[in-house]
Amino acid sequence: MKRLSGSGRGLQSHVAVPRRGSMLRMKTGLAAGLSLMIAAACGHADARRPVTALPGVGQGERHAIDVGHTPWRMLGRVQTELGARCTGFMVAPSVIMTAAHCLWREEVAGFVQPSSVHFMLGYDTGSWRGTARAVRFIIAPAYDPFHPLRTSQADHATVILDHPLITSADLVPIVAASPGLPAMLAGYQQDRKELAIGDSNCHVVQVRGQLIDHDCAATKGASGAPLLVLKNGSWGIAGIDVLAHDGQGGTAVGFATEQSSDKTVR
Repeated sequence: MKRLSGSGRGLQSHVAVPRRGSMLRMKTGLAAGLSLMIAAACGHADARRPVTALPGVGQGERHAIDVGHTPWRMLGRVQTELGARCTGFMVAPSVIMTAAHCLWREEVAGFVQPSSVHFMLGYDTGSWRGTARAVRFIIAPAYDPFHPLRTSQADHATVILDHPLITSADLVPIVAASPGLPAMLAGYQQDRKELAIGDSNCHVVQVRGQLIDHDCAATKGASGAPLLVLKNGSWGIAGIDVLAHDGQGGTAVGFATEQSSDKTVR
């Protein structure tokens, strides 16, 4: 196309120039149409976007757990005054166990002070059967919080409370795991923080030294939860849940040999 030159006098355009009001209405209509097209495109994009499953849950099913009934009467929520939350379980009247990484403060590269750790036994939507504060905790010497995956076999902590919360009758024995055993796992997970939910129809997949792989559906927040296994007709604690897999299942730190719960703290 050639460029027109000259002053343009005497030339008449073949394009009708709309009036000012008409131009405003046209711009408004175009903007509205463009907005609708963008919204529709975003809507179709959202519809096509796959729903990302929570790590460790996959296609597994979880349901609410009654923490007032055996064997879950030893279960509770661990939280710090800085807002961190995990799961824990009682192994003696004034002793709980949880995951060591639950007590680590990434922002200061150090563990929390024991006095900032609270345990709420039987926590359920704002109520609990008992609560106590930690006076001391023991981290497994082999656990390295700067390399948590490499040292996950030692990712457990024993926490001593300032007073007893439970009787020996409500404690669950500690047992050794083996592949194929029926299992259960429940805790205060990130998508249902106010009550314990769990998978009561899962199994031990394999045992790798101190680590127990299972197919129980559980996600973040279940760290520190007890992995229960059915052995000789009774439920026992086989390990402490510490890792969630990309699909369904996770890994717990196991107890190498069977031992009674009153020998957990040395």
